[in-house]
Amino acid sequence: MNRNEIEEKVRNFLIEDLEIDEEKITPDALLKEDLGIASLDFVDIVVIVERNFGFKIKPEEMKGVDTYSKFCDYIETKVN
Repeated sequence: MNRNEIEEKVRNFLIEDLEIDEEKITPDALLKEDLGIASLDFVDIVVIVERNFGFKIKPEEMKGVDTYSKFCDYIETKVN
């Protein structure tokens, strides 16, 4: 899966499942502050990522993943 496909899937579930405004989703957008993703939303994200990308997010691997771009980077390293 290439980077564009990953970003498209992530963007789609952020918009459709978490109801985030598309205009807010930029590479440097902070997940919590800019996109408004709360702690409970991360539970949904774990399920969505497993369904869409076939792996489980490990909380310890998410340290430092604070932007949309870094989140896509993390997914890219796991699927490729």
